[in-house]
Amino acid sequence: MGLLGEPERFRVAAAVALGSRGIDDIVSLSGVPRRAAERAVARLISGGLLERDDAGYRFAAEELKDASRAMAVIQPTEDFDAPTDEVRVLRSFIRDGRLKTIPAVRSKRVVVLDYLSRLFEPGRRYPESAVNESLSLWHEDVATLRRHLVDEGFMQRHNNEYWRTGGTFDVD
Repeated sequence: MGLLGEPERFRVAAAVALGSRGIDDIVSLSGVPRRAAERAVARLISGGLLERDDAGYRFAAEELKDASRAMAVIQPTEDFDAPTDEVRVLRSFIRDGRLKTIPAVRSKRVVVLDYLSRLFEPGRRYPESAVNESLSLWHEDVATLRRHLVDEGFMQRHNNEYWRTGGTFDVD
């Protein structure tokens, strides 16, 4: 979702969503200069929101739906659905929808990491850029959060892809 936060990328994505298949059509419809449009297309492809096929570029609607669902799973909030002891820890470190500091004490850090692991659907693989985008909603030090998520067994990593391997999750 963060990929769409930059105005030129948003306009390029909108042009593709509206049916522009080639770079000339994208430039024409979006009003974005060609070089900026090419950079935006490359970034949107690397982020998984655009795909290229024989007919040209197309919007990866399923990726947007997945990202929207992932965002709906956990939003920055102080309404914690957790046991009382965990709520106390979460309220100590999360204020105004942001992680103020990464806990130094491991037991508290694990509570926060468990909470943040809910950003990611079990069984789905995420490129590092998508993990960074999700974690950046919570704290600016996404590299440290990623490392802790992997080190504590909440996620695994291989070839710049991450997937959730632990943490609390709802069972329907």
